[in-house]
Formats: sequence, C-alpha cells, structure tokens
Amino acid sequence: MYGYNGKVLVVDLTTRTTAWQPLDEDALRRFIGGTGLGAYLLYMHCPPGVDALSPENPLIFAASPLVGSRLTTSSKFAVLAKSPLTGFIGDSLSSSFVATELKKTGCDALIIKGRSDSPTLLAIDDGEVEFLDAADLAGLTTSQTERAVKRRLGHRSKVACIGPAGENLVRFASISNDGGRQAGRTGPGAVMGSKNLKAIALRGTKAMPAFEPGRLNEIGLDLARRSLGPATEKYRTLGTVANVSVFDRLGVLPTRNFRESTFELADRVSGEALHAGHHVKNAHCANCTIGCEQIVQTNDDGPAERGRMEYESGFALGPLVGIGDPNAMIRSARICDELGMDTISAGATIAWAMECGERGLISREDAGGLDLRFGNADALTEALGLAARREGIGGLLADGSRMAARQVGGGSADWAMHVKGLEMPGYEPRSLKTMALGLAVSTRGACHNRSSAYEADFSAAVDRLEASRERGRITMDGEDFGATLDSLIWCKFLRKAFDDLYEESAEIYELVTGWPMTAGGLRLAGERINNLKKAFNIREGWDRADDTLPARVLEEPLPTGAAKGVGLTRDDLDMMVEAYYEARGWTRDGLIPAGKLEELGLADVVEPQSAADDAV
Repeated sequence: MYGYNGKVLVVDLTTRTTAWQPLDEDALRRFIGGTGLGAYLLYMHCPPGVDALSPENPLIFAASPLVGSRLTTSSKFAVLAKSPLTGFIGDSLSSSFVATELKKTGCDALIIKGRSDSPTLLAIDDGEVEFLDAADLAGLTTSQTERAVKRRLGHRSKVACIGPAGENLVRFASISNDGGRQAGRTGPGAVMGSKNLKAIALRGTKAMPAFEPGRLNEIGLDLARRSLGPATEKYRTLGTVANVSVFDRLGVLPTRNFRESTFELADRVSGEALHAGHHVKNAHCANCTIGCEQIVQTNDDGPAERGRMEYESGFALGPLVGIGDPNAMIRSARICDELGMDTISAGATIAWAMECGERGLISREDAGGLDLRFGNADALTEALGLAARREGIGGLLADGSRMAARQVGGGSADWAMHVKGLEMPGYEPRSLKTMALGLAVSTRGACHNRSSAYEADFSAAVDRLEASRERGRITMDGEDFGATLDSLIWCKFLRKAFDDLYEESAEIYELVTGWPMTAGGLRLAGERINNLKKAFNIREGWDRADDTLPARVLEEPLPTGAAKGVGLTRDDLDMMVEAYYEARGWTRDGLIPAGKLEELGLADVVEPQSAADDAV
C-alpha cells in the first residue's frame, strides 16, 4: 500500500490496552484522510448520545495520504471528537511535524478511548505504546509540558499536549503541538483533559513511499514555486492580520461583541502596525513554503513577550473586546496559547461578559473585583487566567458564551455570539450574506474555514449586502471544496496556487497512492464527507432550529461603517437556508433522504434516524 499505512491504532486509557485495526481500501478511497477519515471513524466509534466529557467519547487524530510526501503545506493532521462546546461534531486542524511523526509510527489514525486514573503521558515509538506517569506535568503550561516531555523522552519526539485549560475542562480548550501550534476550535483539549491525558509523544521511523515518486517530485517542485506567487503574497508579508485594516474599511470588522462593524483604533492593531512595531519574523509550518504566521513581540515598558499572531486572534483579543493596544493583544494571545485555549472562543466569551458588565448583569462583585467593560485590557488578561483555572468568574466563562448566557439570563443570550455553541469568527454576517449562511449551516458551528463562504462576498460574484437563493449552491460548493482540502490535507492558503484543485489533486492522489482518482471523485468525496458530518449531528439531536444566527445579527441593523443600516432578517436567513437544503438534496427540514445516502455511498455507514422512509 502506498500513501497509507492501512491501519488505525486504538488506545484504551481505562484498561491500558492497545489494538491495531485494519482500514480497508474502500473506506480510505471514500473518506480520503484528515477530517473525512476522522469523521468516518468518529461516526463508527462514538456511541450515540454520549456526554462529550465522558470516557466513551473518542479522541481521534487523523493523518492524510499526502502526509510524508514533502509536498508543500501537506504536513497537517485533524483532531476529532464530539465537541464539549457544541454537542455536535468537533473537528480541528493543525500543521506540524506531529502529523508526519504520527504517520511514521505506522498508523493513519490514532483513536483514544477511556480515561486514565491518573495524569498520563502516552508515548508511541514505532508503534510501541507506553502509558507513562505524568503527575509531574500537571499544571504546567503547554510550552513547559513540551519541554519536559522532550527532556524525558528525547528531542526527536513530537509532542501534542494540553495546558491548564484542558486539565480544568474548559470547553474551548485547545491541543498544543510541536512548538505551540494549536488545534483550537470546538474544545478538543477539554476532551483530552477529560481522559486525564496530559500529553502524547510520537516518534517513528516508518517511511511512506509514493507510487510514482519521480513524477510526484516534479509536481511538488512546481507547486512549491507557485506557492510563492501572487496568490500567497499577502500571507507571506503581513500575514492574515492584514485583514484588520481591510475589514475595517469595508465595515465588516466585528467590534465590541458585534455591536459595531468598524473600530476607531483599528490602525493601532492592524497588520501594518504590528509589522512596523512588533514584527520579529514569519514562521513556517512543517513542510510549508509560504510562512504566513507572524511572530510578534511586545515593545512597551513591561517584560518583553513574544507570540504568534494571525487575524482571528487579533480580532478576538482586540476589536471584539474594544482593545486597541497591540501589546495587550499580543500578551493575551500568548496567555491563550500557553494555557491552551482557543483565542476566538476565549475572546468572544469575554466580550459577552464585558457587555453583561456594562449592562449591569455581572457586577464587579460578581466578577471578583474585575471591571468587565470594553477596552479594559487588564480585565481581559485576568479573565483569561481565571477561565483557564475555573476560578471565580472564570468558572462561568470556561463553559463558553452559550452556557454562560443560560446561567446569567437577563436576555444575555441575545448577545451571546455563537452558532450551535461555537463562538463566531471575525466576519460581520449582516453585510456578508454568503458568510451569514455559511456560519448558520456549518456542522461544527460558527466556522469561517469549513466553507470559506466569505470569498463569494468579497468577489464580484454576488452583492454581499443582498440575501438571495443562489447563496445556497455557493455555500454548498464551498463546503465540499473545503472538505476536499481538509481531507487530503492541503493548507487553505495554497488553494489559489492551483489552476484546478480537483484535477491537480486527483493526479497527485494517484501518484501518491497508485489508486485511480478523478476530479469528479474528489468532488463527490467532499460532498460525502459533509453529509456524514451532518448525519452525525442529526444522530446527536440536531434539528432545523440549530441552523440559525444570534438574535443580535437577526434583529439589529449595523449602526456604523460603510454598511450602516444594513441588516439580516430571519426571513432572509430562512430563505437562504432553505435554498441550501435544496441544493444539498435534503428535505425542507434539513434531513438527508435515504436516496441521497445511497447516491453518496453512505447507506452502509449511516443508520436511519427517523421514522420517515426517505430521510435520516
């Protein structure tokens, strides 16, 4: 077998046993790898209705056929589990040498079940598994943990670990890996923490030969050259933080918990300002030629602190909480990375709390003396630490904005900015109508990455301010394209370096695996994977009402910016959601007909979930 190991390693932390299970060729062809393979394994191994923080919820790390090929941007892995934040499918991606080392241990995916009685370090060396005591790692930050593991097991080991947030079951905790990169969204770190698993160390020597290495190398060199062209110039210079000034100018930069869409201090926290006053260097992911990540450093009178910065972290810890101090933003992002928390959910939950503070629903006494108001940088950094430790007001924040709003009440659910429990990213949906639909229907909640629906809004393809039925098909196509990227796994920043991603990726897949593949076959795989994710959510209790947006988005027109007065009505959103279901071939209630499952080759995987003969 080329490109794949054809095996899954299943680890049970309760019994401290392991098992190697075969992955047949048919499953690999249908679900490719990455989030596709992970979704398939999650559907098969996750008991229906399981509590996300129970031992029965599996934590799955999945590689792809391209991992180990040395193709640019291909060293990524997916992490999947039932999300403790949403109760639906949770999937995150990360780029690091953890992906290549996982593959070199001899498996295509690692499935972790059960719960250890004590803090555990799982060490996998060429397929040999050890359950090591990790009591000495308890309470350490992510960087401290990685350094300690490497001192213990050797610096060749690649490490994935959690920080205090994961240990304390913060529902938006991340998994840090290989030097501080994060698998952040949907709370995989909390699932890892619920298993008493502090860290995983991987080391392997198994080579991954390609079917036609000569031709693959030629294509790889050409792709690396194209990756340094105009399509990626933005990422190679200012990085994604360049979006701050662009979005502010367009009036689509969510500010002060989505109350506004422009920020009067945007110029201070823009990509240009960070590059001029704080930039240290650009960082490269494993086997990446682009180097989009910005390493920045504080420059005020306090201790110099260095961290990673991209648009979403900058948005969530800057304009969203009303903070225009780049040093505070850098420190807050570093706190999140060190404690192991998703920056988007952390910032958005604190933004909700700041609005509650300004409205009198959370007093300074309730907050343990914290003055929760927009623009208070000290309150932000203190709240992040409290959330990670679940101390004081942090116990409320650690569960995310949806659960926190249910506890506080007082109408605060109206400004809890989430979809299905996952906090919203930095795009204003009222003036980006395709993005609005993409956020509403995404299987993992408010996600900008699973459909990249904003691309249509920023193009001439549609009027971004007007709702229309054509957005249903656009969003579906974007989701299927994204699922193909995330299963192969390519970095999304590479997508425009292809002339035809489906055609070129199909050829590359054949050269790696030796298995025939067509552009249509990859396109179908993307559709199949998205339907399987939806089937998982239906099984876990999804219904039509979950495909919606926060009340603020649907009831309050924009008060500022280039799109002042623009809004999105419930009727407009319902019309677009209906058009999306129609494009997908689902029922008006968003269920998947049995015939659609047959068409996609899912009938042998998905169990019918409703009494209707034609839908699950």
